[in-house]
Amino acid sequence: MFEQFSALPADPILGLLAEFRADDNPNKIDLGVGVYKDEAGHTAILQAVKEAETRLLRTEESKVYVGPAGTPGFFSTMSELVLGAGHPALTDNRVRGAQTPGGCGALRVLAEFANRAKQGATIWVSDPTWANHVPLLGYAGLNIETYPYYDRATSSLRFDEMYEALKKVPAGDLVLLHGCCHNPCGADLTREQWDLVTELALERGFTPFIDMAYQGFGEGLAEDAYGARVMASKLPEVIIAASCSKNFGLYRERVGLAMVVYANSAQADVGQSQLLSVIRGNYSMPPNHGGAIVETILTDAGLRANWESELSDMRERINSLRTGLVENLVSNGADGDFSFIQRQRGMFSFLGISPEQVARLKKEYSIYIVDSSRINVAGVSQANMQYLTSAIASVI
Repeated sequence: MFEQFSALPADPILGLLAEFRADDNPNKIDLGVGVYKDEAGHTAILQAVKEAETRLLRTEESKVYVGPAGTPGFFSTMSELVLGAGHPALTDNRVRGAQTPGGCGALRVLAEFANRAKQGATIWVSDPTWANHVPLLGYAGLNIETYPYYDRATSSLRFDEMYEALKKVPAGDLVLLHGCCHNPCGADLTREQWDLVTELALERGFTPFIDMAYQGFGEGLAEDAYGARVMASKLPEVIIAASCSKNFGLYRERVGLAMVVYANSAQADVGQSQLLSVIRGNYSMPPNHGGAIVETILTDAGLRANWESELSDMRERINSLRTGLVENLVSNGADGDFSFIQRQRGMFSFLGISPEQVARLKKEYSIYIVDSSRINVAGVSQANMQYLTSAIASVI
């Protein structure tokens, strides 16, 4: 049976990480893997998370299953985090969903859910998009198409082309949108552009499928959720996948949210039965620990304030690093305009250099970047900033 298999190539980012770990250069820099790192290059546990875990260990009395949807408290607090307390979709009782094993779990469950509603439905994804979107959505049975999004030559958003392409999306199709901090390019829609896409979705009848993996890492918790909130208030149907990996630092705990906005509460009840059926036939029910941490933080005023402060510190550090990168590239005489890095948001940006230049950075300087030149800005530090920017200047 298994002799028919042929070996598949290693994931490029995981392969790059293995090379980095084997490199003995003391100046080596990893800008590939998409996790937040502090100034020391460490992905620390947030203090609010540590305190929440301490409380859970002290008070938890059972490890019994939590059910396919997870705990009601997790969903209610997370739906308010994404949509905002008092959002009309919540007050109208037309939102349902579930806790999932990470943002990936949310994407896959929601893709299978959409495929149940319309077998072989087409979902339009941005060019470029996060590489794992394609297998997560495609393996669930959805047909993948792309719309223009980012111009690598000018390092800018191709919104006019994107808008013209979305004008041709048929009713009943899905359109994947990055809620904020676009991965891999870091270029986000403005509020005005979100409004235009919302009106277009209403006119054309396509369903937005929003991936909210980095809420709080761009401009702020409310600011980053503008697109999701305006769409959920004006459209009859919206699908939202959210992740707690980055903003709560719960990477290995795998905590995500699958959320669907329906036209009315009756449709929401029916839809929820289908979503729970998808979950039951997939992983049955989610792990509880990470979701309990999130619920504990979001329901305790003190812990929530501490968490929001820590999240703000991470966001401000990333934005400061973006400014520092541009300034140091200029001071080191790097050829070209890198000001776009400062305008973009989140952990990722394309440097806009060639695969050959990326290879030179690895070979000559032990700087590890994927071939597309996407960098994890959070992998930069004040300590390695000068070394990194002078190396980039030397290969351009």
